[in-house]
This record gives sequence, structure tokens and C-alpha cells, in this order.
Amino acid sequence: MNDRRPLIAIALIMVIAFLPGVFFKRDLPPAADSTGVVTDSLGTAASTTEPATPQAAGPVTPDTAAPTAAAVVPEDTIVVRSALYEYRISTLGGRLVGTDLLEYRAMFPRDSAGADEGPLELVPAGDPLLDTRLVFGGDTVRLAATGFTADANRLDVTDGPRTLTLTGVVRGQPATLSYTFQPDDYRIGVSGRVGGVPSTGGTLLIGLGNGFRDTERNVAENHRESGVITERDGTTLTRYRSITPLETEVLSGPFDWVAVKSKYFVAGFFAIDSTGQPRISGATVRAEEMEPSNPVRARTTVAMPLAQAGTWDALLYVGPMEYDRLSAIGHDFDDVNPYGWKGFRTIIRPFAVAIRGAFVWMHETLGLHYGFAIVFFGIFIRLALWPLNQKAMRSMTEMQAIQPEMQALQTKYKENPERLQQEMLKLYKEHKVNPLSGCWPMLLPYPFLVAVFFVLQSTIELRGVSFLWMPDLSQPDPLYIIPVFMVLSMFALSKIGQMGIPPNPQAKIMTYVMPAVFGFLFLNFASGLNLYYAVQNIAAAPQQYLISKQRARIMAEKQAKRR
Repeated sequence: MNDRRPLIAIALIMVIAFLPGVFFKRDLPPAADSTGVVTDSLGTAASTTEPATPQAAGPVTPDTAAPTAAAVVPEDTIVVRSALYEYRISTLGGRLVGTDLLEYRAMFPRDSAGADEGPLELVPAGDPLLDTRLVFGGDTVRLAATGFTADANRLDVTDGPRTLTLTGVVRGQPATLSYTFQPDDYRIGVSGRVGGVPSTGGTLLIGLGNGFRDTERNVAENHRESGVITERDGTTLTRYRSITPLETEVLSGPFDWVAVKSKYFVAGFFAIDSTGQPRISGATVRAEEMEPSNPVRARTTVAMPLAQAGTWDALLYVGPMEYDRLSAIGHDFDDVNPYGWKGFRTIIRPFAVAIRGAFVWMHETLGLHYGFAIVFFGIFIRLALWPLNQKAMRSMTEMQAIQPEMQALQTKYKENPERLQQEMLKLYKEHKVNPLSGCWPMLLPYPFLVAVFFVLQSTIELRGVSFLWMPDLSQPDPLYIIPVFMVLSMFALSKIGQMGIPPNPQAKIMTYVMPAVFGFLFLNFASGLNLYYAVQNIAAAPQQYLISKQRARIMAEKQAKRR
């Protein structure tokens, strides 16, 4: 969401909050799992040798060449399956050539007939993950040119963790690759060993592919959200569309992890030593297809030092951006799906996490459909904020009631600003009115309003969930019913807010302009987001009505006193 519409929309949310006043003037030590494999806090197989001090990596170069040895070296594919996924590992270099996520459906058809895609496949054909190269000085060895022998033809990970081991010969030296899979997680422990490493060590280059397959109905939005994220004292997103085609962009480390992402899915590569220090020395990103502008994918390569022992271990996560899974990994991996903008996330994130948790709790514990969860949550929040809104609206009502006297003072002392200020303060004191008391009650819920926007616009739990006539709460309403309904409810709320006050040309114009502007901006936002704000408007109507009646009464009393 790097276009300007969300920024404008959220700013307008804040404006509409003030509109009545305008109208009316840490890691665990290593432990052994049940299989006897020592794992670290990330679930990766840990090295049994003392890690060497990381050496400076050599130059990182993008892997642009297609495999040329595939035609002469025999290749088999090992299928690894659990209830969550089906991963496919090639014996050529141990590359991850397929990733079916069984709990998710692809929404972008592969064929022109638009047939059901079936289980979601992230990795495009010909662009595998873990396409590894070894660099020793000026010599580069690509493991994809090596045929490995696997210790199993198929791996069933349903009953517990399983490890796939591949053995081969690289430059006349024995080489081993091991992958450890979990039955209920998308994490893959990655480790390797290769002999004959020079005393100076070397560099390991791990390919993270050339972007993901198109998986979403809204292809343009998915492309906008695609990019590379790195973590180094905070996360940094490099969107594909910001990369200059055919130029290599170097990302300087060290990094705890590097990830490639789309709107809802991510492949993250972690390399952290036993002391908690990052081992990824850098990465490169290169858009290889010459596009007129805004590339939609790019090839990402991660670099990490290879010790003289020739061993490495890491972790690869390939799966959905489910907050609970991402946060369980730690190292701020949940920030691959950031809530809010950099600099404001510290404030917005706690609200967003709580809101998302509330939706999931209502769905999984109470059995509510996500659509009804949005409706009930919107009503609940309106009721919870009732006292704050009541205080703000009452303060505005009191300010409106003294407007005639305020205008008289402004006319009388227009040539004497100091006297005008003194008389205004006297008027506030006489009527026990605080001109600032209507602002802070509306500022307090602002982080909450922004958090709701990001949660409903980007949370994966709403992906593909239909509700009433809306086929997908994470996508725009194809019939435009809900955004129109939101506009009408906003218009009705504005009209109710004008009850009992003298005609105001500015208020009349804003009553029509603001709903129209909101409708234009929100027309192609997620229908779940429009549903929430429509419910908020409806739930606010009774309070607005009561406040309008109270305002009319107060103003009548003021007029009676002036007579």
C-alpha cells in the first residue's frame, strides 16, 4: 500500500472525527528435540562445531544463469508432505522447486480458461528457492550442477519432525545437505557441509528466487506489496517496483534475516550463530526483465560467510503471513507485514495486534463468521468509545451555544487582539467552557482508527472469506454496494448532526462533499474495511441524535437567557 490513497483516507478519517466541530463551529539456549537433532531457538539444526568468526564475504553477484547441467545430470524430485504443505526438493543441488500450501487456494488461474488453481503454489516454474552457490576466491561452484542422492524418495511429516539428507560430491570432496521439516509449521531447518574449503574460507550464496507466482485476484495490488525485506535493527522493505531494471541493488548487512514477500505470503531466510549474532553479510536484488517501469519481480540472492570447516546452518520459512507463526519465530519477523508506517509502528502495532487477535478470537472461540465479527466489533468499539465521544460532542455543543456572543466579541474588538483574547477567556470562564476539551477525546482513538484500517486491509485471515453478497472481504465489493452504503450512512450521520442548529452554508457543502470524497477513496478498498466503517456510522447515529437534541435544548436555554 505505497500509493497515496491510504494516506489520504486515514487523514480524512481524522478529519471526519473532528467534522462536527467544523460544521458547527529474547532467545532460548539450544535443546535436543525428540529426534536427537540439536536445534536452536529458530528450530534450525545447529552446528556441533564451534562456529568460526564470520569472514568478510566476497562480492555478491546475482544468479542470472539458468541451470545448464540439468540436461546431463539425473534429477529426481523428493516430495515432502504434511497437513499444511507439500514441498518438493530437487536432487540437483537440493533446491526447493515446489511449495504447495494446502490450507490456501490460489485465486489467480494458471490457464486462460480460468480454472480453479487448487492449492496455492508460490514458487514459479524455473525459479526455485535455495539455489546455492559456493564462492572460493574467484572460483564459483553451483550446487545445481551436482546430482545428490537422497535418503528417501518421499517424506511424510504428518506424525512428527523428519529430516531429509542428500549426499553428493562437490569438486571431488564429499558434500551433505540436510533439511528438517515440522508437521505443524512452515519452518525448514537448513544445514550443509562441503569439504575442501580453503583456509581463507569462502562465501555461500543462496538464491531466494525471482519473486512469487501470481496468486491473488487483485494482481496489481499483489505486485505493489511484493518486495524484499531485511532486518537490521529494524526492518527495511525494498519494493520490486522501486528497482531499476537490469541494475543490481546491493543491500549491505549484517542481517538477521532476508525475506521476499507478496501481500499475504513470504519466504524468509534466517542465519544467526550460537551467540545470537547475524551471519547474513548482505543481499542483492536484480530485476532481470526489462519493464517500462515498476518491475513486478526481481531475483534475490543472500550472502553469508562459509567457515573453513565448510559447514552452515540456517532456517527457511515458506508460508503465509499469519501473525502468530511469524511472531513465534522472533527476531521481529512479524514485521514482514507491517501495521502502519515506519516511525509510527511503535504506537499503532499494539492496537493492530489486539484488533487482529479480537477478530480471530471471535471467529475461532465464539464461532462467528468473520463478517459478523466485523459487525459486532464495530458496534462494540462504538459503545466503548461512547463516553469519549459524548464528552467531545458535549464540549462542541457548549462551544456552539456561545457562538453568538463570541462573534459579537470578535466584531467589537477586531482592532484590539489583546483585549479580544482577554474577553474570550472571560467568556469561556463564565460559561465554564474549555475550547480544548473537545479535541483530546477524539485524538485518543486515532491510533485505533489507523490500526483498524491496516488490519482489515491486509490481514490474511480475511483472504477469500465471503460474506453476504461480497465474495471476498479482503477485496473490493464487485457490486459496489457496501461502499455506497458507507457513503449514504455517512451522509445520514452528517444530516443528523445538523439538527437543531441554524443553517450553515459551510456545513451544508461539507455534508455532501465529505461522503463523496470518502466514497471515491474507499471504492476499491477491502469490502471488510468498508463494512466496518458503515457499521460505525450506523452505531454512531443514536448518540449523534441524542447529542443533537441536547444541543438544541442548550441553545434554546441560552437564547431564553439572552432575552
